[in-house]
Amino acid sequence: MAPPSRVRVALLVSFSVFLTVVLGFGLPTLLNAGIRILGLQETSVTECIVVLYLVFVLYIATPRIPRGQVQVRGKAVLITGCDRGFGHELAKHMHKVGFKVFAGCLLKAEKGEGAKKLEELCSDRMKVLQLDVCSQEQVDRAVEYIQDNLENSGLWAVINNASLSTFGEVEFTSMDTYKQVSEVNLWGTIRVTNAVLPLIRRARGRVVNLASVYGRMGNAMRSSYCVSKYGVEAFSDCLRHEMKNWGVKVSIVELGYFKVSRETLASTSTRLWSEATAGVKEDYGMAHFEQQMALMRSQCSSGSGQMDVASVLEDITDAVVSKHPYTRYTPCEPHCWIRVQLTTHLPAAVTDFFYS
Repeated sequence: MAPPSRVRVALLVSFSVFLTVVLGFGLPTLLNAGIRILGLQETSVTECIVVLYLVFVLYIATPRIPRGQVQVRGKAVLITGCDRGFGHELAKHMHKVGFKVFAGCLLKAEKGEGAKKLEELCSDRMKVLQLDVCSQEQVDRAVEYIQDNLENSGLWAVINNASLSTFGEVEFTSMDTYKQVSEVNLWGTIRVTNAVLPLIRRARGRVVNLASVYGRMGNAMRSSYCVSKYGVEAFSDCLRHEMKNWGVKVSIVELGYFKVSRETLASTSTRLWSEATAGVKEDYGMAHFEQQMALMRSQCSSGSGQMDVASVLEDITDAVVSKHPYTRYTPCEPHCWIRVQLTTHLPAAVTDFFYS
């Protein structure tokens, strides 16, 4: 990534100084106003800042407040995309927690490695299903199998994990790519949720949809992925309102940046350039294209590693077992979380300047 210009550095420093001055004089005034309302004695500027800092530290460091847990025994969950990655780890984790797990695998019929490993658990609480979320026929067959193997309580939760990610500037991205990514990420989520919703309603259970921080903020090179994940966010919000009267909780897990293999980056880069039209190649040029690919390599190689899978599993589990789950979970690195907050709360002109 190219270093920031001197003008941008100067503006960033100026903004930091301005923010420091505002915090130094404005916050103590506001805090003292609140203290006067409570009938307490006013404090000094230093004390106000110390108190505010302690509150911030406590907010960051304090573990999640327990909100009660549902009884796991006898409950079943459906998880999509269990061939590898989060879905595979999540299926094993939920089984360990005590759920009966219906693990949907795209490659079960082809004797995929992920499906075989789950079957090797040899547990009557682990049921591995052939499930392509893009196929209505396979989804319907999976629902029939679940119904035949459920207790009378219904299906407690569906976790829509199956996802497809890619990158590329808009003019390098084909309509087929847009359709393919949305077919898995968005329509697959809707298709599976619709199919199992009667079972979820009967159990007054949970719908947990895996979205992304890119479902709340746009980014160069990620339009096809952002489009699909924005849709997941909208679908989940609408469903949450509809399901309130049924006692069904709907949660969104917004994943942060995660590593992508160099092989995937290389193959995608080659495909993008080879499929681009002659006019696009001429206008953008190879130098620009390679610069964008280098930026993607930098972003993807700096994403969260395998150690952070634990935080994702923890948030998904909380959404499934807590009596009062959150609407949104954002397991990601601090800088990513900060960007989401700035992007969703500040004017676009401000965030575009810093992040475009």
